[in-house]
Amino acid sequence: MEERLYWLALNKVPGVGPVLFRRLLDRWGTAKAVFEAPEGELRRIVGQRAARAIKEMEAETVGEEEGRQARALGVEILTLRDRSYPSNLRHIYDPPPVLYLKGKLVPQDDLAVAVVGSRRCSPYGRGFARCLSKALASRGVTVISGMATGIDTEAHLGALEAGGRTVAMLGSGLDRVYPPQNRGLFERIARQGAVLSEFPLGEAPNRWNFPLRNRVISGLSLGVVVVEAPSRSGALITASLALEQGRSVFAVPGYAGAVSSRGTHRLIKEGAKLVEEPEDVLEELLPQYERVEPQKEDLSEEERVMVELLEQGPLHIDELSRRSSFDVQRISSLLLQMELKGLILQMPGKIFALSR
Repeated sequence: MEERLYWLALNKVPGVGPVLFRRLLDRWGTAKAVFEAPEGELRRIVGQRAARAIKEMEAETVGEEEGRQARALGVEILTLRDRSYPSNLRHIYDPPPVLYLKGKLVPQDDLAVAVVGSRRCSPYGRGFARCLSKALASRGVTVISGMATGIDTEAHLGALEAGGRTVAMLGSGLDRVYPPQNRGLFERIARQGAVLSEFPLGEAPNRWNFPLRNRVISGLSLGVVVVEAPSRSGALITASLALEQGRSVFAVPGYAGAVSSRGTHRLIKEGAKLVEEPEDVLEELLPQYERVEPQKEDLSEEERVMVELLEQGPLHIDELSRRSSFDVQRISSLLLQMELKGLILQMPGKIFALSR
């Protein structure tokens, strides 16, 4: 049996997490040798319970069955020793020894930003997350998130709408899509980016899996943007883990006094970089990034009017029509042309904003 299948078996041993997995490989060199090691020696490294679990596991049977199921689902398996393992993730303290992959990872994914936030978010948070992610993806940045409802979903959708790359990290096995209502989103991400999990096939979305998942979201990224988060939020855990991993942390300001803004405002008070537009992220992570402003002389008269109005902030289409005196039919056509040119972005609810 190939060594990869022993990795799959060892990854399924209860009590053997990424750190112990690495210690075992450092001691015995291969996963196969770990299963062949004397129980007494295993006990000194992983403790009695995990040592017993290793010795009782039928490694060949378990590994072969896991490999068979993965092939049937079209799931690729990466180990920490594979060249195609994500470079950013490889260098954190506790990288997953095994990754299950649906879709495809590409070298471009090293240039990645995580966009995370609350499941229970406001229309403002949803719109900003999608707008920001769309802008980042259109500039070649891969958007990482956790495919949860709320901000995570909007982050993925924004990247997909831009025709860019997005990667979702699950807190369950790849055959247990969670939340179930995001099955369609799962398939779209797998076609246009990648869905990853460190958990074996069949693993349920247990609540203790998500903090583990969050360290991978930050580990895959150069920086983490928190869009909306209350005082107690998984997004704040991701931000804390990002700091431990040496990643940049960004936060989007929200409405003063809103429960959904308390976590992000606390991050800003503690030193997170405030984000109002995509350039706030790009200029921090990419020193060579050159900001390009739309030149007024390159715009038509009608486009110039729209840009001047939107320079004050995002506006609803009805408000743009009122302030510009253009009728709704004309302004709809104009806004579509400007969106196709990359001058503006459309947020949910027919709200428009400058894209740069």
